[in-house]
Amino acid sequence: MPDVAAFDFDGTLTDGGSVFGFLTAVAGHRSVLSASLALSPRLVHAALAGGSAADTTKELLFERVLAGIDAAHLQRVATVFAEEHLAGHLRSDVCDRLEWHRGRGDKVVIVSASPEAYVKVVGDRLAADAVIATRLEVGGDGRMTGRYEGANCRGQEKLRRLRQWIDESGAAPEKLWAYGNSRGDLRMLEAADLGVNVGRLGPIGRLRSFPGLTEAWLGTCGG
Repeated sequence: MPDVAAFDFDGTLTDGGSVFGFLTAVAGHRSVLSASLALSPRLVHAALAGGSAADTTKELLFERVLAGIDAAHLQRVATVFAEEHLAGHLRSDVCDRLEWHRGRGDKVVIVSASPEAYVKVVGDRLAADAVIATRLEVGGDGRMTGRYEGANCRGQEKLRRLRQWIDESGAAPEKLWAYGNSRGDLRMLEAADLGVNVGRLGPIGRLRSFPGLTEAWLGTCGG
């Protein structure tokens, strides 16, 4: 069986975050600013606390900005946004690593807490074998509710859904590789045979116990 290589999206395959840019593309600056101001105390707490506080606050933000938006409109915007974001923010070093895995015949999976609506488009452009990301609920009227369909794909949920995909696809790997940059990727990296820290903070970041991209490359480029 080929290996499986799981890549986080924001801050790993790309520079920085994408969620606020996506929300702005869908609903406009004014709507996103108004929602952010209304939720500002919770957003600050979520950034510091992480965990369930971050999951809940993110969903509240989505509800304020996206509720009532036509789902077809959101997907059209998501497609354009994905292509533009990828063109401007792709990290060449991590993309090279992704291509290395594809060249070996490994299965490549993008696992992200960002909305599937645009991460799926990115996965298609990068020829990933699968995309696992946060799904957003569409109501019976064809409009967004702003709520998650399922759970926010972060932390333990990333690992749970990755394992589910491996089981359902029959892709049980000889080795699981995982690439991430933040504490939301910690569970996935801990479960991997080789977890790689591609965070900009390197040895002072939350994933400092994992090898960096260059270190992992030197250790495996011949394998």
